[in-house]
Amino acid sequence: MTGSIDIERRDHVAWLVINDEAKHNAMSLGMWQSLAQHMQALEADPQVRVVVLRGAGSKAFVSGANISEFEQVRGSAQATESYNAAVAAAQSALARARMPVIAAISGICFGGGMGLALSCDIRYASRDARFRIPAARLGLAYAYDGVRALLQQLRPADLAEVLFAARIFQADEAQRAGMVNTLCDDVFGHAEAMAQTIAQNAPLSVAAAKRAMRDILAGQAETDAMRAMAVACFDSEDYKEGRLAFAEKRQPAFRGR
Repeated sequence: MTGSIDIERRDHVAWLVINDEAKHNAMSLGMWQSLAQHMQALEADPQVRVVVLRGAGSKAFVSGANISEFEQVRGSAQATESYNAAVAAAQSALARARMPVIAAISGICFGGGMGLALSCDIRYASRDARFRIPAARLGLAYAYDGVRALLQQLRPADLAEVLFAARIFQADEAQRAGMVNTLCDDVFGHAEAMAQTIAQNAPLSVAAAKRAMRDILAGQAETDAMRAMAVACFDSEDYKEGRLAFAEKRQPAFRGR
């Protein structure tokens, strides 16, 4: 397999590193599949409270798909459908994870890289970051699920410019369009600090907030599952700990239960 998805753990934070520096972290089919598998494993680990996604090195987050393998993995409509399903599975694993996912974006964020970044809950970028979806320059149709996911993050007029013009957005333009939260001098340090801040909060509360945001953006009415997540927060040991820590004027020690 070309490239890899590497994992580094720091307390309750898991860093997923997209690693193929020689190709500016272009995503191969195997890497898309590996990313989804890693997210499934992290989802099942109660010790993981936040995930940070980054590219290896500082020159690229993800430069897009690995075009060198397109003849093999996207050479027909059927093969392209399977490939797009793998991409959608990776993006969905990020967006639908119980824990928050932060994208730490340095340098190039093109094509599938933008799709990955916009599947994350929070996006921080270096000041030299650049964003682009070049599908219209390659004769590709951006997948329906991908367009739907992008529309949940960007205004239609901004997304139209992204997809129709296929132009490069500089970091400050990307921030104005809502592609990123914050521009940073040290994007990885900033992402680590925020991840650790989130990880110190009550995991059940954070998960309930993420689920509610996801359902509301999807136009879904409140479900029994969502109400159960809210009830679980109030019935949890962490709720008791939060009240006690507040009364004792100390930092709470949440355990996720």
